[in-house]
Amino acid sequence: MPARMNPYDFPRRTSSDMAARAAALLTEMDTRRSCRFFSDEPVPRSVIEKVIEVGHTAPSGANRKPWRFVAIDDAEIKREIRLAAEEEERQSYAHRMPPRWLGALEPIGTDAHKPFLEIAPWLVVVFRIDWEEIDGEREPNYYPAESTGIAAGFFLMACHQVGLATLTHTPSPMKFLREILGRPVNEKPYLLIPVGYPSADCTVPDLPKKPLSEALQWNRG
Repeated sequence: MPARMNPYDFPRRTSSDMAARAAALLTEMDTRRSCRFFSDEPVPRSVIEKVIEVGHTAPSGANRKPWRFVAIDDAEIKREIRLAAEEEERQSYAHRMPPRWLGALEPIGTDAHKPFLEIAPWLVVVFRIDWEEIDGEREPNYYPAESTGIAAGFFLMACHQVGLATLTHTPSPMKFLREILGRPVNEKPYLLIPVGYPSADCTVPDLPKKPLSEALQWNRG
């Protein structure tokens, strides 16, 4: 049955206002960096809930919202996640990553040591849900990877906008996250995101960004 349709109360802005807002947003987001050195300073649960709620506003295939955000501040669980992630990372750095991959990571200076997984006040694990059981039947979700990626992007932007640092961490494979957090088999770990404040001595790599001209093509009549 079709859903009820409501009028779309969409704010129209002038061209100058749109340009100013776009420039301000670019200036703000251009300061975002992946943080690997976190403070253990607490972040209120209410703030984490709101930025996750922003992620949850993302569009999704057939409005299925095929994601789960799991927020962790328990020290023992964070410790367990760190130990499991570091074991997978040791295997990856030693055996799974080809030389070109290791070479690409060299300027960033990463290795299998991941203390931020314990230090950051919050870990937010984003799961992708490929199917759900509805009325006893397995129902597929539509475009779960794309939808979950959009939701994660909304969440990352929201964190930066409110003043929180993040890191998109992807130890591979990530099955251990589902096991530690007791999630069902239809939920696949998608991203492990430490969230908090940078430490006082935090540094980030001084790396150039790919110019926009290499990422944008105009096809105009």
